[in-house]
Amino acid sequence: MRCKSYGTKSALVGWLVLTLVVASSAKSYLMYVGTYTNAGSKGIYAYRYDDQTGKLSPIGLAAETKNPSFLVADTIGEHLYAVNETQKYQGASSGAVTAFAIDRATAKLNKLDEVASRGADPCFISFDRSGKYLLVANYTGGNVAVFPVSGNGKIGEALSVFNDEGVLGPNKQRQEKAHAHWIQASARNRFAYVSDLGLDRVLIYKFDANKGQLSRIGSEGSSKKFFSATLAPGTGPRHVAFSSAGHFMYALGELDSTVTVFSNDNQETYRAIQKLSALPNGFSGKNTGAEITIHPTGKFLYTSNRGDDSIAVFSIDTSAKLTHLQRVPSGGKTPRHFAIDPSGTHLLAANQDTGNIVEFTIDAFTGKLTNDGEVAKVPSPVCVIFVATD
Repeated sequence: MRCKSYGTKSALVGWLVLTLVVASSAKSYLMYVGTYTNAGSKGIYAYRYDDQTGKLSPIGLAAETKNPSFLVADTIGEHLYAVNETQKYQGASSGAVTAFAIDRATAKLNKLDEVASRGADPCFISFDRSGKYLLVANYTGGNVAVFPVSGNGKIGEALSVFNDEGVLGPNKQRQEKAHAHWIQASARNRFAYVSDLGLDRVLIYKFDANKGQLSRIGSEGSSKKFFSATLAPGTGPRHVAFSSAGHFMYALGELDSTVTVFSNDNQETYRAIQKLSALPNGFSGKNTGAEITIHPTGKFLYTSNRGDDSIAVFSIDTSAKLTHLQRVPSGGKTPRHFAIDPSGTHLLAANQDTGNIVEFTIDAFTGKLTNDGEVAKVPSPVCVIFVATD
C-alpha cells in the first residue's frame, strides 16, 4: 500500500485512526431523539442504529415527557437523563430534569424520578468526568446547577446553583440578561465551562468533584469574579467543542454564526487566535448557529446553520486553526442539532421545523459530507444521542 493512493500523509493517518475507531466500536446502538412537544411530539423517540451500515430502524415513542430538549446517557448505557425545557415547574420559575432507566431489549425508557432544574428553560445537560454528577444550563434562568446521581440512577437535589454574571452583550433582544446555554466539565474534572449567550463569555468555574460544587475563581477587590474566555461583542456563544487534549477551544456564536478558536495559554487562560464565519460568502439572510462538533479523528469540525439550513465543514490544521471545506444543505429546515455516530462514518442532522432527520456519509479522507437522504420523521427533533447495546 502506497501513501499516494490515499492522498496526503495526514489523510492516511486520519483514515487509520478512523479504521481503528470503527473496528473497536459496537455494531448496534439505540438512538434517542429529544423533541419539543408543542408540535405533535409526545416526548423521546427511539431507533435502532447499525453503525456499520448507517441503517436506522424506528421503534417509536420511548417515553412521554414534556419538552425533553436535550439528553445525555451514562457511559454504560443503563440510564438516560433529559432536561424538560419549561418555564414553570411545580409553581416555581424552573424547568425539570428527569431520569429514566433504559430497557435495552425494548428501548423503552422507564421514569425513575424528576427534580427541579433550579432555573427556567434548562437547555443543556452533561455528566462530569466521574459520572457522579449532572451539570445543567438554564437558559432563561441564566444559571447553572449540579445534581448528584445515585447508583440506582436517581437524581438528588441540586448541590450547587450559580447565577452567571458579567457585562451584557450589545444585542438588546437576545442579550438582555445572562443566558447559560451549555456546560461541560474540563478533561481533568477540575473546572466547569459555561457558554453564556447573553454575556459573550465562556465562563470558567472551579469544580469540586468530591462535593459536586461550583465556585468562582480569583478575586477582584472584596468580591469574587469569573475567569472566562471573552468573545467579540454580539457573538452570543451557544455551544463549545474542545480538542482532544483540551488545549484548544472552539466556540460557536449563535448570534453571528461564527466559530472562534481559543488557545489555552496557561492555567485556564484562553486567547482567541482565529474567528471565521460558518456562512457562505455574501449570505445576507437571517441565520443563527446551533451545533458544533469535532470529528473523532480530531481533523474536522462541523457546525449547523439555522436559516441558511446547512452544515458547514472545516478542516483543523496542526496549529488548531480552521479552513472552510464545504457547506451542504441539511435536508430540511432549522437543523437545531446533529450528531456524529460512534464509528465516525455518518452524521445525522435533526431538522426541527421540517420534523426530519437526514443522514450524511463522512468522507474519511476529506471530512466532507454526502447526503444519504431522509432516514426518519420525528415531530420537532431537537437532540440526537447514541447508546451502545453490545
